[in-house]
Amino acid sequence: MRLSILSIDTSSQVSSVAVLSAERVAAEISMQGALTHSETLMPHIETALRMARVEKSELEGIAVSIGPGSFTGLRIGLAAAKMMAYALHIPLIAVPTLEALAHHYVCEGVRLVPMMDAQKGNVYAQEFMWEAGLDGLHLREKHALSILPLTEVIAGLENAEQPVILLGDAMQKKTTLALPANVRLAPIHARMPRAACVGLAALTRLARGEMDDPVTAAPLYLRRSEAEVLWEKRHGTEAAQ
Repeated sequence: MRLSILSIDTSSQVSSVAVLSAERVAAEISMQGALTHSETLMPHIETALRMARVEKSELEGIAVSIGPGSFTGLRIGLAAAKMMAYALHIPLIAVPTLEALAHHYVCEGVRLVPMMDAQKGNVYAQEFMWEAGLDGLHLREKHALSILPLTEVIAGLENAEQPVILLGDAMQKKTTLALPANVRLAPIHARMPRAACVGLAALTRLARGEMDDPVTAAPLYLRRSEAEVLWEKRHGTEAAQ
């Protein structure tokens, strides 16, 4: 297999690991269950490598989804990826989660709106389209990453002239949500993040010579976690007494 890489996605409740090249996905494990990422990630990595018949020493890169998404999940996935990249002396490729989700639908003429849950009715949202170039299709960002109320994102698609596909865990429990004409919810198998798409996005970045420093790479957060907010409130209250 040429240019074998390991890819990881722990940005949501799904734990997903894949071994792939530009030619094929040799193995992929995705699971959404009661177990935590700390319990499943390393066993999934070992199993995926064994299924793909690839030794760790044969890997030529480690790709990881960096968010936005679950604060705890992102930290676990990135820590594992950084550790392996550093130990194996191979490139680390950090892939924004919503960019990876856009790789679920590689086709022209469709607006892709991946969204991850940001809690309290809000979502992390971004918009992409695939556009034709001399050497194939290229992913273009149409609207920058932002935090918005889900209702506002949906309302903004009301007069969409092109087909729109909604992806991401923000839509996992919104299957009965009223959608404007020409707006569709991705089917369940293509809705949630998966490591193979993280890997495909990473291979594109790696081909351009893009890679990240295992020491300084960090999750993509747009806000603080609830735990940090609560700690600050509690700490501030105690300090004032």
